Amino acid sequence: MNAPPDLHIRLLQSEDIGPIISAFAAIGWNKSASQYERYLAEQTAEARVVLVAFIADHFAGYVTIQWQPGYPPFRAANIPEIQDFNVLPHYRRQHIGTALLDEAEHRIAQRSPIAGIGVGLYADYGPAQRMYVLRGYVPDGRGVAYDNRVVQPGDQVRVDDALVLSFTKNVSMDVGMK
Repeated sequence: MNAPPDLHIRLLQSEDIGPIISAFAAIGWNKSASQYERYLAEQTAEARVVLVAFIADHFAGYVTIQWQPGYPPFRAANIPEIQDFNVLPHYRRQHIGTALLDEAEHRIAQRSPIAGIGVGLYADYGPAQRMYVLRGYVPDGRGVAYDNRVVQPGDQVRVDDALVLSFTKNVSMDVGMK
């Protein structure tokens, strides 16, 4: 099965913010307009890329690329990080997420041979954990991080969205395939 034929992936535009906020509100997720306004400003400043997916005229999901991420090992090695990857639940399992990640990895490969990604550690992230491994991502070998700080033995941290395991993937091999 391929992505829907009317799937369009493009850069975030200011007129997308309202539909994005409405789509998330409809499923009970509280996303603020200020987050997407900040993303748009960062995209304009070339610090972030925000890819949005639409099926016909309906918002389906998005992913961002942070060119200089806050996670120190990625920042030090100039590894861009895929962040804030979301596909609305009723659009999942239609290859929309795959198409978004394909485009993100292709864009990263133009600037870096390695892509980074962090994934949460509780059950809600289970599908993402599996997807990243199946796409060829491997743990970066530094263990878990909380709020971009590598957790040390004996540290106590909260299990929430800030607790992640970071992965990397060599995307340079994919450049010629797109």
